[in-house]
Amino acid sequence: MKLTDKKVGVLMGGRSAEREVSLRSGVAIYNALKGLGYKVVAIDVDRDPCTSIKREEIEIAFLALHGGQGENGAIQGMLDVLGIAYTGSGVLASALAMDKEASKKIFLYQGIPVPSSIVVHNSELNASLVDFDLPWVVKPATEGSSIGVSIVREKGQISSALEEAGLLSDRVIIEKYIEGKEIHIGILNDRVLGGVEVRPSLEFYNYKAKYTEGLTEYILPPEIENNVYERAKEVALSAHRALGCKGATRVDLRVDLGGNPCVLEVNTIPGMTETSLLPKIARHAGLAFADLIEEILKGVLYEEGQEKK
Repeated sequence: MKLTDKKVGVLMGGRSAEREVSLRSGVAIYNALKGLGYKVVAIDVDRDPCTSIKREEIEIAFLALHGGQGENGAIQGMLDVLGIAYTGSGVLASALAMDKEASKKIFLYQGIPVPSSIVVHNSELNASLVDFDLPWVVKPATEGSSIGVSIVREKGQISSALEEAGLLSDRVIIEKYIEGKEIHIGILNDRVLGGVEVRPSLEFYNYKAKYTEGLTEYILPPEIENNVYERAKEVALSAHRALGCKGATRVDLRVDLGGNPCVLEVNTIPGMTETSLLPKIARHAGLAFADLIEEILKGVLYEEGQEKK
């Protein structure tokens, strides 16, 4: 059977804080697959995803779910039980990538550079144990798209930042803010596509800067020394592999003033909206949006060069 003969369900929406972005990603993916001649259906994964997915009798799930159960391994586990192939990383890699505390521990074990940080629980939301200088980044341990993230430059700001992040996760990460440049590296089927430097007009690359056109400048390739860029790509690929990721990921890094890259997080289901970074990186690498989507889909059937039966 040809790939285009298989019925593909684009799973989008969900109930996370990133629902609207997921819907935009899903529609773009659906339109691309439709244009390529695939048998494709859009599925809004809301309160009863199992019933919705089984009703459509899909053979492959193209995951366009951002945050929450769509990206933390829960949906992946359900699809494994149902025997439905899906794009992207498996249960464990998805769970590890979504949990910034867990992924940091793995990066440190593997010798992958990350910013200094501590984790506080909601029962003890205070910054008394921080032993590194301001400014700090305060963020939920289990959210994406910079939701609930704050930059703390004065100690008087910490309480409100902890409270905001604590509404979204039972654990909050306080991380050393890295002065320098923000670089995002795109990875597709275990190879680096390239990278982009983001320069937001706001204080940092937050949710509004990510999804409002005109608020961020994108530089492709990043304006950094070539050896620094190559090092950033190596570190990003190491982070992707350390978590056991598959398919398409986007690795977010800060490159400090000395040219040293630090991994912030790995996104196992990168955004596919008109302002999303992975499509920009792919386009700069010569891969049109529809071709990127098809390559991600092909990654479901091929692992280490062998077609899955």
